[in-house]
Amino acid sequence: MSLIKVSDVYFLIERARIDHLPAITEIYNDAILHTVATFDTQPKTIAEQEIWFQQHVDPLPIFVALFDNEVIGWSSLSAWSDRCAYAKTVETSTYMHKDHQAKGIGTKLLATSMTYAQTHGHRNVLARIVSSSLASRHLHEKQGFTLVGTMHQVGEKFGQIHDVCLYQHLVL
Repeated sequence: MSLIKVSDVYFLIERARIDHLPAITEIYNDAILHTVATFDTQPKTIAEQEIWFQQHVDPLPIFVALFDNEVIGWSSLSAWSDRCAYAKTVETSTYMHKDHQAKGIGTKLLATSMTYAQTHGHRNVLARIVSSSLASRHLHEKQGFTLVGTMHQVGEKFGQIHDVCLYQHLVL
């Protein structure tokens, strides 16, 4: 658990617990319904998220940011592929509650995931980011991610076709 200060506001970052799952799900479902940060199109149920949560044990954790004991954001490391040769390559996801975006907290959450990746044997951390999400792209670039390619017209959401940028960070 880490106590973090950003702009005179203190918040905690800690490993996610099962009792955080409703708030994690609420934040993710808001992103599903209102943004192109995820290409999921249907809100997730708690039952679906419980399965996802159970897949995030060492070395694939979920971290949460807490303000006044409420989850305001989360970051996870997930397997990039189920093929064994990719075992040291993970994908990161970071989502913030809409009322807590652009405050530097997402930066701290992503940094926590990156530190974990570096100290737990992961070689590569990848991120898929819709090309129009300049804030997310900048967030990852600040953490040392490099744009390695753009996949053109691979996602369709809200009646628009989207390109997706692939970012990579070599951590070892």
